[in-house]
Amino acid sequence: MVCCDVIHRNTHAVTEMPKETVSIRLDTDKRAELDQLASAFDRDRSYLIGEAIDAYLDVQRWHLEQIRQGVRQANAGEFAEESEVQAVFAGR
Repeated sequence: MVCCDVIHRNTHAVTEMPKETVSIRLDTDKRAELDQLASAFDRDRSYLIGEAIDAYLDVQRWHLEQIRQGVRQANAGEFAEESEVQAVFAGR
């Protein structure tokens, strides 16, 4: 089992929040790879795990906002015309 410190990172300025210990289970191979990366970047395992969690949370927040925006547009009756949809797919 691997324990890590989680630090909240603001995208505009790094703000150190109170830390909590969180326990996770990793496959042995993943832990070894994580340790190799930590060594290569001269960082500790907790730092890399915190960075990975920050990246994951950023993507999930973005994804949820895109869904909410789409629902708002649909509720307002804002739909793409068929020609607009065809043009998008024709460009691929």
